[in-house]
Amino acid sequence: MTDPNHPTDPGPQGDPGDPGHPGDPNHPRDPNRPGDPNRPIGPDHPDHLREPVPPSHPYYQELEFLTHREVPVRFAVRYGEDHQPPGRPGVLARRAILGAGSQVLQYRLVTSAQGDPHAYGLLEREVEAAVALERRYGGAKFGAVFARIAGFDLTAAEPFVLYRPPTGRPLSEWAGRLGAEDQERVTGQLAMAVRLLAEAGLVHRAIAPDTVRWDGARVRLCEPYAVLRAGEPREPFGGAPWASPEQRAGQGTADPRDDLWSVAELAYTLIAGRPDRGEGPPADLADYRRLAALGQSGLFAARAADRPHPAELMRLLHVPDPLATGAGAADPLDRWRTAYDQQIARKRAASGGAPPGAAPHREAEEPPPPAQRPTRPTLRDRIFGGGDSFRPVAPPLPEPVPLPPSRSRMCPHCLLPVEYDERLLVTIDTKGNRIPLDLSAERRPGHVADALRKAYHLCPHTVDGDEEHELPVPYLTNGEPLSIALVGSSSVGKTHLLAAMLGEVELGGLEPYGLKCRPLNPEAHRAYLRERVQSLKDGRQLGRTGQQTFARFADGLLVQAGAAQPRPVVFFDLAGEDLAQDGEVGRFLMGVDAFVFVLDPLRALRLPGLDPVREQSGLRRRDLGDEAFSTVLNRIPRQRGGLVAAPAALAVNKSDLVRFEPVVDRWLGRALPGRHDPAALRDESRDAYAFLAQHASAAWLKPFDDCADCTLHFVAATGGQARGDRFPHGARPRRVLAPLLSLFALCGLLPGAEPTEGIVR
Repeated sequence: MTDPNHPTDPGPQGDPGDPGHPGDPNHPRDPNRPGDPNRPIGPDHPDHLREPVPPSHPYYQELEFLTHREVPVRFAVRYGEDHQPPGRPGVLARRAILGAGSQVLQYRLVTSAQGDPHAYGLLEREVEAAVALERRYGGAKFGAVFARIAGFDLTAAEPFVLYRPPTGRPLSEWAGRLGAEDQERVTGQLAMAVRLLAEAGLVHRAIAPDTVRWDGARVRLCEPYAVLRAGEPREPFGGAPWASPEQRAGQGTADPRDDLWSVAELAYTLIAGRPDRGEGPPADLADYRRLAALGQSGLFAARAADRPHPAELMRLLHVPDPLATGAGAADPLDRWRTAYDQQIARKRAASGGAPPGAAPHREAEEPPPPAQRPTRPTLRDRIFGGGDSFRPVAPPLPEPVPLPPSRSRMCPHCLLPVEYDERLLVTIDTKGNRIPLDLSAERRPGHVADALRKAYHLCPHTVDGDEEHELPVPYLTNGEPLSIALVGSSSVGKTHLLAAMLGEVELGGLEPYGLKCRPLNPEAHRAYLRERVQSLKDGRQLGRTGQQTFARFADGLLVQAGAAQPRPVVFFDLAGEDLAQDGEVGRFLMGVDAFVFVLDPLRALRLPGLDPVREQSGLRRRDLGDEAFSTVLNRIPRQRGGLVAAPAALAVNKSDLVRFEPVVDRWLGRALPGRHDPAALRDESRDAYAFLAQHASAAWLKPFDDCADCTLHFVAATGGQARGDRFPHGARPRRVLAPLLSLFALCGLLPGAEPTEGIVR
């Protein structure tokens, strides 16, 4: 078998993609042009416009885009005619000439197709796969088996991706013209391509005679427009015989061995001279001696699980594995993953090594009973008239003071116990007026339940100088409440992240995990959905959270796991200025049950690729960490070896800004699993910790260092940068429920969740 890793590349004569063609910018006629035809079209390209230059002729335009390294470049450009590429609805293709003659192919999503978020998602997924392949294999000779990306712009009015023109002709045009040696080379190189894809965690899904090219020396796969990540649910794609039965039906999860089915069918077609039906091993497979080994290996099996792995097939074909020599290459993040493990061990030792399955943290002691406050008129008194007759009566001094209610009935605002009292029920009208609610005469249980569902309970602890406040009645009449605060400085995206979280909840995102959600108060929830969630869904940037004089939660849910009693969950979203100041508005933090620390890559990461975005947004990198992180962590009571007992999640928001970093791409590019997976949770935490430890100062990891239970997550609340006050292609949240699910698991709210390895309680 010929070695497919180092093929010669004479290129067909007259092909504009051939390095010997006069239309190519790398042609040796120009000594100032590099000789490598695979050299990226980047800022060092001779035709790159470093300064704005008016087009020399109306026939020319300018095209700005990012290279695969996310370096912005700009070229004069001439476009060819549009055509509709097969298998890509909503996308138009055309040739383009950059500068003095560098040819590319442009695939762009037309405006009329952008109403379908799935269409944009397909282009986005294609770009992510093409960039990942270029970064991983673009510098190696064997990388030529893939379509070579030249650039992209996913924020343009019509998002697009650019590729270098392919060499060779489709395999369908070589029918009956390939000798036995070339047939073996094609099969071997296709097996190698699938092996490289599998190593990158990708499944191409579009390997067929019309999409695979052969130039006499090497194959080249088409653009990865149908790609899926290994392990993602299969989406129906392709037809018989080239797509496997499971892929055509959209059953199970994508597997690199889906592509091996396509390789097997192509090998059969090349040797037999005709395609098979595509339902299993060909009936006449035994008639072709050169296919015997492939058939015996199970390559034609209808199920992916019964086929060999790509590396096994390469060994069977005696094709050298290009990745074998690099198997021992060290990942630079491994030292930081080890540091994560050491930190987990340190926290486990400091906390006494709580055994798995221990109950969520609770205060070591019950809080002392609140001191009896002097009687003074309250909002309740002013509404109903009178004075002490409407207040809870203090017990006579000779009698023992009753124990306060459990912490589960603490007011989340003032941190004082609240007992349910029908005399303190009110409703709130559209003008914000509190209207007393008297249900004493109502005898219909259904009407009473419906009224209480929408009613509020005044907090009896308001004193002069405090803001009057109330609690939704379901907060007091259901299971143990859970309060969650989002922490971070101004403009890190806390408000967008919370809106994206609750938007996903509204769309049923928690149901696969056995959780049912209802509003804590229907009117307040509808207002939040209308003003925040729907605005974000419509692509509008949300206004900054204003500073407050009193901490109120933004929204609340009743979350029920199976047949268990529903538990109120309330979310606090305070302005970054309020969190960064050690003021009275932050008193409630001492009673918060769980925290989401929101990290902004623009402030934290030492990555030069973020500098242009920093310049546009006016943000600066800070080595001293987030002021809000430090202020909040310094305020929360410490227990158990000096660690914060409240569970926490560190969310690397705006991760779409660094989505092409391999470790980020590994997680952000995948949907959340449909069940709680402690191993995956631990792996993501290790990767996120390692990524931050490598690219940010230690101060940004303070939440993980200080909190006994802290997971780390890559999330994106909007999926892109705003232009003006809008997101050009809408908000596309990614993995925003991951921090919430982690906190639910740590707080005993997620059915079947076991404590994650390394988590201490």
